[in-house]
Amino acid sequence: MSMTRVALGALVLLTFFGCASQSDLESVRRDTDEMKNRIFTLDKGLNEVRGEVKEGVEKSLAGYRHSLETLQTDVAGYQKDMASIRKGGADLQATLESARVDMQLLTGKIDDVRIMAQKPADDIALLKEDLNKRLSAIEERMTKLEKGLEEQKKKQLPAPVTPEVLYQQGYDALKGGERAKAREIFASFLLQFPKQPLAANAQYWIGESYYSEKNWEQAVLEFQEVIKNYPSSEKTPAAMLKQGMAFRELGDNKSAAYIMRKLVEEHPKSEEAKVAREKYKIK
Repeated sequence: MSMTRVALGALVLLTFFGCASQSDLESVRRDTDEMKNRIFTLDKGLNEVRGEVKEGVEKSLAGYRHSLETLQTDVAGYQKDMASIRKGGADLQATLESARVDMQLLTGKIDDVRIMAQKPADDIALLKEDLNKRLSAIEERMTKLEKGLEEQKKKQLPAPVTPEVLYQQGYDALKGGERAKAREIFASFLLQFPKQPLAANAQYWIGESYYSEKNWEQAVLEFQEVIKNYPSSEKTPAAMLKQGMAFRELGDNKSAAYIMRKLVEEHPKSEEAKVAREKYKIK
């Protein structure tokens, strides 16, 4: 703008003094116009530069603000994390202190339990020793008692009973109506003399005692012992007949018929087979 004023001043002066020609004036005008254009161009470029600088500055400021906000956010997060870490450290410290106290208490309790456990062990040892002494005393007394009983048995042992005497005792008890006593004597006979000729008779009379009591099931079982163990005995046909009759009493006519037919087939000449044929129509 100052250069424009200088040019205009020069032009006025030239016009005023009349020293300049028309061509000089034209030259001055051209120079003035060129100067104006250059000034305009400079102003335009300067404005553009100002705009670019302003835009760059604003962008830089915006980036700076964003960076600053990000940094503030990071700092806040860091501060929050540090606070959380401090709190976690404090909680961990408190937990460790609590665990240390609990460990001390547990150690004390273990010592107490060890002391208490040791006391029952000592008591048990004393009790065991006392029991062993008592057992030893009882064993000695038992040994003495056994010796005394053996001596007493030797003094009171009756004379040996013969098979015939024992069998007769059972038979007399059965005839006298003492069925339980008779079974006990006959069972003793079978235990002592299982191979004696009267063993089949003793077994038969046991079955007969149950039959007379109407204990049909037990009678069937006892008569079966005669049939199984003494098949050649003269009491076997009688045991078969009574077994068949017991089956009939139980309502098992099929088993009864089978036993009767077997009686007739195996002992056809016996009196029991004759009874089976006549009374139960067994052919």
